[in-house]
Amino acid sequence: MAGAATTDMHGTVVTADEAEASRRGLMLVLSSPSGAGKSTIARQLLDQETNLKLSVSVTTRPRRTSEIDGVHYHFISRDRFEQMRDRNELLEWAEVHGNFYGTPRDPVEEALSAGQDVLFDIDIQGTFQLYEAVRPDVVSIFILPPSIAEMKSRLHRRAEDTPEIIQRRLKTAVGEMKHWSQYDYVIVNDDLQRAFEGARAILRAERLKRERSPAIGAFIDGMVSDLKRETGES
Repeated sequence: MAGAATTDMHGTVVTADEAEASRRGLMLVLSSPSGAGKSTIARQLLDQETNLKLSVSVTTRPRRTSEIDGVHYHFISRDRFEQMRDRNELLEWAEVHGNFYGTPRDPVEEALSAGQDVLFDIDIQGTFQLYEAVRPDVVSIFILPPSIAEMKSRLHRRAEDTPEIIQRRLKTAVGEMKHWSQYDYVIVNDDLQRAFEGARAILRAERLKRERSPAIGAFIDGMVSDLKRETGES
């Protein structure tokens, strides 16, 4: 279909490429209790989907040894975070385990307007704020571990948190799991490849929704006009 063109009822030529390029990007949200594997799925999506970029959050929590400032998060002071929040520069924000996390507004809007999809690796509080702000742009996936035993094992294997923090994360998971039904999709990560393929299928299907491509109507109108001329139908 690439390169094909039609003329709509107003005489405007609309190509298939133009109709596709007019698509507004979507916000793909991945949430899960700690240890469900969502960060691994997020990395695989970013590696294999060319039109997907990560929304890099700002946070006040200390940087882990495995993290890079500006890649995993923008690590900022509490004062700077509060300034951004008070100036409405954050699309969403939340306090988790005593630390603040938030999504800068402008980079996300610029990407969506350019037709680029944005991946969010955020918690439930942040997801619900996105719902309130821009629900039509959001596609949400809740990722679950196959069992509590496996979730605990993953947290310990990660070796980045103290036993006290791991215990706190497990307690937090109780409340998080209660909200699974408020997400658009649910994936149980009992097999990483299968979970990744499920998330990728969701992304690709959501990209094709008609309401995300405002110019597709003009392209189809043009096809109808072309058919009428071909068949002599008035």
